[in-house]
Amino acid sequence: MRLLLIGDVVGRSGRRAVKINLAELIREFDLDLVIANGENAAGGKGITKEVAEELFSSGVDVLTMGNHVWNKKEAFDYIGREKRIIRPANYPPGTPGAGARIFETRRKVKTAVVNLAGRVFLQPLDCPFRAADEMIERLKNDAAVVVVDFHAEATSEKVAMGWYLAGRVSAVVGTHTHVQTADERILPGGTAYITDLGMTGPCNSVIGVKKEIIIERFTTQMPQSFEVATGPFQFNAVVIDIDENSGEALSIKRIQNYE
Repeated sequence: MRLLLIGDVVGRSGRRAVKINLAELIREFDLDLVIANGENAAGGKGITKEVAEELFSSGVDVLTMGNHVWNKKEAFDYIGREKRIIRPANYPPGTPGAGARIFETRRKVKTAVVNLAGRVFLQPLDCPFRAADEMIERLKNDAAVVVVDFHAEATSEKVAMGWYLAGRVSAVVGTHTHVQTADERILPGGTAYITDLGMTGPCNSVIGVKKEIIIERFTTQMPQSFEVATGPFQFNAVVIDIDENSGEALSIKRIQNYE
């Protein structure tokens, strides 16, 4: 089976990149399941029903989230209802939505998708490593294929999670930092890994924000209101081949498309 995992979709430019690129990629790679991180999809922070439906209509099957999951008020109820969206599993009990779900691919293969959030330089949530253990234990009897989106800031925390789950899941992919890393590999035990999928959004920007705003912030040290950049886009993702019976990853390939 073949999965596509898309790096953080940022604003209107990112949604446009998904719409333009995804249909052709589904045909070219004969994809079975498409997963995208959507925590920045609505105006750069958060998700709304309208934005999520736009991404689903473009061919995305599952949306994962991150630290901006609750930035739009309507997400509180919407994520509880929309089964195609998962939020980090290490939010406290009682948080709306789910941190992991099992989905069926186009060929009816059950695939578990787990979303976790890091704690280094981010919110002090529950331990993502223990949350991973709990999710895998709960899902392993129902799905041989398990994919983890680890939304984290520190590369060390992401690399540690990759090794922690090596041989226990099919893939661990990092999101959040919006810069695609060149360290894709298959870890021992058949776990595909990359520290960060990158960003799908405006390429003439500083990780999605208007570059002038960020440059001024760095040079003056004065606070600035962030605005999502416009203009040409980049599309960052990986394609992962997985043995659907064993759940072991066979290959991982980076994709970098530009407008």
